[in-house]
Amino acid sequence: MQRDQLADFLRRRREAIRPAEVGLADGPRRRTTGLRREEVAMLAGMSVDYVVRLEQGRSSQPSTQLLGALARALRLSDDERDYLFHLAGHRPPPADQVARLARAGLIRMLDLLGDTPALVLSDLGEVLAQNRASVLLMGDHTRWSGDRRYVVYRWFTDPAARAVHPPEEQERHARQFVADLRAAAGRRSGDPTVAGLVDRLRAASAGFRRLWDEHEVAVRRADRKTFLHRRVGRMLMDCETLVTPDQGQQLLVLTPADAEARERLELLRVLGIEEFPTEATDTSAR
Repeated sequence: MQRDQLADFLRRRREAIRPAEVGLADGPRRRTTGLRREEVAMLAGMSVDYVVRLEQGRSSQPSTQLLGALARALRLSDDERDYLFHLAGHRPPPADQVARLARAGLIRMLDLLGDTPALVLSDLGEVLAQNRASVLLMGDHTRWSGDRRYVVYRWFTDPAARAVHPPEEQERHARQFVADLRAAAGRRSGDPTVAGLVDRLRAASAGFRRLWDEHEVAVRRADRKTFLHRRVGRMLMDCETLVTPDQGQQLLVLTPADAEARERLELLRVLGIEEFPTEATDTSAR
């Protein structure tokens, strides 16, 4: 671990980012053009004290999970992220784990979208990153672990994941999830990650088995769905999906489909994330 080089790199990257680039306001009393340490800590989900110790070269070796969080918070490019891992004494993530790190360009697009709900997903439906607006709309989907990190797995095994859409839409959403997973399985033929997920879903859900056996295939590009939000009520949203060239990650953007949804989304922004329920509504992310 190269503590001094790591400290210098983290400090310089923090100072190089303007708050607006990560969705934060430029306050009138800000003394630096870059981010404050407490802002990096907030974005990365770690303590301010640990960020200070990292920048002062006094920390223990950070875990790969912490490094991934720092890379997202500091909007590092793929090359910068690999360099960060090397400085911390770790090998950069192999290809299968890199797929679980939201690409720097997609993170920047999340920031630019501002008040428009948006999130980055893997091709298997794991939410890799969200902006604040999407957390307000659907809760924090990055908190899950194990199979529950996949939206399709929660859909077929957790009734709460389906209950946030009206009953008349649920069969359509279920078919879309399965058809999209079938397309990913075709692209990643022989991948044990995909095969294992399919096997566990078949064992856990008769509904999934029924739809999987129908062999429908479709990559979702656009959709319209209704969210039944516990705080502001029914919201009709248009969902547009932008797929990276290798189809490994997707940027999902949700926009209000009518005036009522626009008003309720604005109300959510006013209510703010501070009062968001601790047990966040688990909505379908795709």
